[in-house]
Order: sequence, then C-alpha cells, then structure tokens
Amino acid sequence: MNTKLITIRNFDFKLNHLLIIVILILSFSISFLLRSQAADFGFELNEFDPFFNYRATQYITDNGISAYFEWNDNLSWYPTGRDVSATSQVMLHITAATTYWIFGGGNDLYDFTILFPVIFGSLSVIIIFALVRVMGGTTAGLFSALLFSISLPILMRGPIGWFKSEPLGLFFSLLAVYLLLSGINSQNKKMAFTKLIGSGIFTSISLSAWGGNQFFIIPLGLFFITLPFMRTDHKFIVWTIPLYTITTVLTSLAFERVTSTFIFGLGGISLIVSTLFLIFCIFIQNKSPKNKTRNGILFLLIISVIISGFIIINFDSQSLPLPFHRYFNALNPFLSITNPLVDSIAEHVATTPAQSFLFHSVLMIFSGIGIWLIIQNIQNKNPNFIKNDMLAFSLILGITGVYVSSTFIRLEVFASIAIIVLASLGLTALIKEFFKKNDIPISKTMKLFFVMGIILLLMISLTNPFGGDLFILSKYPPAILNGATQFPVSTTDWLDSMEWIKNNTPKDSVIAAWWDYGYWISTLGERATLADNSTISNLVIVNIAKMLLNNPDDAWISLNEMHADYVLVFVAGQKLGVDFEESLYLLGGGGDESKKHWFMIIAEEDLSKYLYVDDNSGTNYFWNSTLLGKMFPFTPVTYIDLQTNELYPFYLPGLESVYVKDIKYPYNENGPLRLVYASPSFTEEKIGPMIGIFIYEVNKDYTSFS
Repeated sequence: MNTKLITIRNFDFKLNHLLIIVILILSFSISFLLRSQAADFGFELNEFDPFFNYRATQYITDNGISAYFEWNDNLSWYPTGRDVSATSQVMLHITAATTYWIFGGGNDLYDFTILFPVIFGSLSVIIIFALVRVMGGTTAGLFSALLFSISLPILMRGPIGWFKSEPLGLFFSLLAVYLLLSGINSQNKKMAFTKLIGSGIFTSISLSAWGGNQFFIIPLGLFFITLPFMRTDHKFIVWTIPLYTITTVLTSLAFERVTSTFIFGLGGISLIVSTLFLIFCIFIQNKSPKNKTRNGILFLLIISVIISGFIIINFDSQSLPLPFHRYFNALNPFLSITNPLVDSIAEHVATTPAQSFLFHSVLMIFSGIGIWLIIQNIQNKNPNFIKNDMLAFSLILGITGVYVSSTFIRLEVFASIAIIVLASLGLTALIKEFFKKNDIPISKTMKLFFVMGIILLLMISLTNPFGGDLFILSKYPPAILNGATQFPVSTTDWLDSMEWIKNNTPKDSVIAAWWDYGYWISTLGERATLADNSTISNLVIVNIAKMLLNNPDDAWISLNEMHADYVLVFVAGQKLGVDFEESLYLLGGGGDESKKHWFMIIAEEDLSKYLYVDDNSGTNYFWNSTLLGKMFPFTPVTYIDLQTNELYPFYLPGLESVYVKDIKYPYNENGPLRLVYASPSFTEEKIGPMIGIFIYEVNKDYTSFS
C-alpha cells in the first residue's frame, strides 16, 4: 500500500493515497446519486422552507447583501412583515448567493438551489472523513465517509431540492469540529492557531446556517471539561480552547439571530462556562502539589451543583433567553405537551424504537463494539489506536447524539453522526484486533473472508434495512408535487394553484391559509400571507385556527379584521372506482382534512364538539356550523367498514366516512365566501389520489347574517 506511484516536488504520491481518493470519490458519488433520486418525480424544490430560502437568496442576487440585512419582507406575516436577517438562516442565503455568483454560470437560480443541498450534502463525506481520521486514523475516516453517504436519516434530511438548513449546516459544523480537533492535536502552534480561529468562525457560520447546530455545543462543552483530566499538555490547551471560544463568540456578533439566541442564551453561556472551568481547573491542578485529579473532580462537582441550580432558577425567571422551544424540547422531552404547535409538526414527533432500528440497523452493533473496544483500549492503556482525549470525545458525541435525537425525528441526523463515528471506530478496532499478531496464525484466506464478511453484512443491512429498502425510502416526491401527503404521486395541483393566484388576484391581495402553505403562497403565488412556516407569531396561528373553526358569520368578521382577501384550504383524498350515480371519495392523506384536529388543539377547542371518537371523522356540527367544514367541498353520505365493504347510514367506531362533492360557497351566490378556483385533481374526476386546493374569495359585500 506504500508503493510510490509518482513524486510531485517533495511529495510522494503512493498507492494508499490513490485508494483514499477512490473511496472518497465513491462515497461522494453514492451520496449524490441517492440524494438525487427524487428528481424522477420532477425537478422542484422540496418541502416548504426551501421556497422562502430561494426567495431570500434571490433577493440577495437581485439587490446585494447589504440590502438583504435591511429587508423587511412584506409578503410574510401581513401586515407587520418579517425582519428577514433577524429571523432567518442568514449564512444559508449568503452562501447560496455567493456560490451562485461564482459557479452559477448564468443558469437559473431556482435550478441552482435545487442542486445546492445535494452538492454540499455529498461534499460532507470528505469533511467527516477528515474529522474521524483525526480521531481514529485513515481507516476509520474512510469507513465514516462510506457510512455517511448511505445514512438514511441524513439522506432524508438532504435530498435534491431540500434547500433547507441541515445539508449546509452539517457541512459547516462538521468542518468546525474537524478544525477544532485537528488544531488541538497539531504539533505546530502556528497551524493550531489558524485552525482554531477557523473553527470558531465556522462554528458561528454553522449556527447561522442552522440553529439546530447548537446541539454540537453540548458535546464540545462536555469535552472541554474532560480535557484537564485527559491531557497533560496544560500549557497548550489553556490557550487553544479559550482562543476557539473567544473567536466563536466574537464572530457570532455578526449574526443577529445567533447573537440573540446563542451568545446571550444558555448555549453560549455553556460554552463560555466550560472554557472557564478548563482554565480554573488547570490552575487548581497546577497549584496542587498532590491529589491534582481529586481536586479537579471536587471543583467539577461544585461547579455542576451551581450550574444545575442556576438552570432550574433560570427556567422560571428566564434571566438568560432559553433556546427556541423546539430545541429546548430536545433537552427536556416533557415540554412537547406544553406547546401544541410544536407537537403538531410532523418532523417533531418522537423517534420510535422501530424507526431507530430502521435508520441505524447494523451500525448500532458496530457502534456498541466500538464502545467496548474503546473502553478496552483505555483499560489496557493502548494509545496506538486512539488517544484518550479523542476516546472521550467519541463517547461524549455518541451519548449526546443519541439523547438529543430521541425527542424529534428531525434530529436523528445527530444520532446518525454519533453512531457513524462510533461504528467507524468499532470497525477499525475490530479489524486491527483481528489482524494483529497473535499466537494463533491466521491465513490470508481467513483474513479475506473476514473482511468480505463485514462488507457483506454492511451492504445487506444498510441497503436493505428491516422495514424498507434504502433506494425506496430515500426516494419520494417533492412536497410541492404531492402536497406533502402520503400519496407517492406527482401532480401539478399546487403549482397550478399558485400560478392562478399570481395571475388572477390583485398584487396587493392577502391570502389566509394554514401556516404550512405560507412559503408556497408568497414565493410562487407572490402574494402576502397572514402566517407562514417561520411560526414567528403563535398568536396569529391560533387566531387562524379559531377563525376556521368559527361559525361562518363570525369567521367572515375575523377574516375582514385580518384584512384577508382570499382563503385557501387543501383537501387530500381518493376518488373511489365504484359505479354510483355520484362520485364517491375517501378523505385523508395529509391535507387540512387530516390536520383539522390540530387546528382544534391549537385553538384550545373541545375535540368532541367537532369530531367523533376516532378524532378524525367530522360531526354534523363540524360540517354544518364551521367555516372549515363548509369550505371543504364535500359532504359525508355514508360510512363504510373497509374490512367487509359494508355501508352504514350513520357513524360507528371503526367506520370510514364516504363523501360526495358538495360546494357550499359557489361563485355565483352571495355567501361569505365564493369559490373562485379548484385544482385539477378535483375537477378532472380521475380515479385515485385527489390533491385538491380550493381558493375562496372573501365576499366584502356579504351582509346576510343568520
């Protein structure tokens, strides 16, 4: 493997260098291909947030960076608007705009942002290789690159069109951690200084690109606390760690959102406190003629008690701002019951054991082996595999990664990174253990079978995990093409609806809709919305929910008070292929018909008033006395037992409602609303999935109150 291939100046390019390059290219290619599968459904941005991020990036390319920092978006949260730089992932927008200026080559910005997450997500295999290489050597680094390229949670949070926080945020955060660990392991002080400055800068940039990167602060803070006990070069780490922390804090001042939520919050304070602990602990140990470790541990216990008490007091007083509720919820899982809006978001559901096994499969086993072998190395005092401080960081990263990901399925990316690191170290340790010299000779054939067996086990379990297929699970339609429903279809219903809004409503129109669709309306429809996916104002969202559940007359008053000109609802379902006089439908699949119980919870309404015991089928009151029920252009006519196909004239537990079309607010009548647009899936009468978007005009002349 050390065979020299070519010499370039003073560098000997060897066979092992070629192998590293080949494996990294392979990892990048695998990641790129898996992330790009959704393009088969259509070349579109995916999910909701990417549409705002695209519009923000477009604003920079059209007006410049300085104008971006002065931008108050008047299409969001009408009539107050949105201070974009103070409430957004600034570095995501700036990085995308900058790379577009450099590499765009005159291509359409929309297409560029569709490919953006695939490129940066795939480039992350190189960064994690470098990171794990610092921790456990080249072999472990190569394993991590390959495992990262096929990690299902990471692929699901960064496919083509996913112009959201995670792909770029993880790229920057992994780069920051690599520079930090590389810096404190560097023998060259000038190089260490440069790397630590870079690490601090990229930490702040990563926090600006994705607020979720605050969870990387947890293992870093705990790691800093262990360093006085793990390393003897106290004179070196006593200036390197403060240098990193100071750089992080100072750089963070450039970003409004990071300043307000991180520096002056628990995240920044925890980083500062852990750094101060390191300094004072080293001071105490240096001043102790004996029992240095014991004195350091006593100091740690005292600080831990003080910090724990402060956190408890601050939780009530909030002298320091807490992280956003969704992030703090990951540290305290019981908080989800106190905020129904957070609880209603699909990506905020807790990860089940079955999902964890699906996501991580055999890597759980290898990560367990990694932990066992790491501990064994510590006991045997064997520094040849991995240094003690890197052992500590890998274990801390593993524990914190699994913990924070247990609350939100979105945060499974942290568990993935933690398990990938531990599994890579475990695989490396296992191979070294098998190939090391011992009393029992092992033939080359046995060694070959051993390596092939591990590769085969990894390939089978990771590409065909229990409960699914990697290629199928990582391939699903962009949300704009199926309305983020459960139906694996590609339609133009949402695109056509947004085009209709842009071309058929006055430019100063205000659209009322559930907050999920705000970014689509403002970006594609180019109209102002009352609320969007940034969830800046819970109160506005609560008022929208109450309006939808109110009786039509009172809801009409609320719509006018909100200055809404149009109301949009989305209904998903299926048209049955049964020969009846009227078309029959089953509703459900991810539209407002499925979200309505969350409307009721968020509005603090009694569900039994609107829904039967299944918390899904609407009561007569819902269909006849609420604006939302009347906006759904359907009426239940019978109920069916899907097991026996028997029909019933009334609802019974276990039955599904069957609907017929019924437009309650047609365009040519004088109701509070008038249906002015229905999307093609509703009008074309095709059997199968129905993605129905319905746009109602608020009748400003409505005066007939019952």
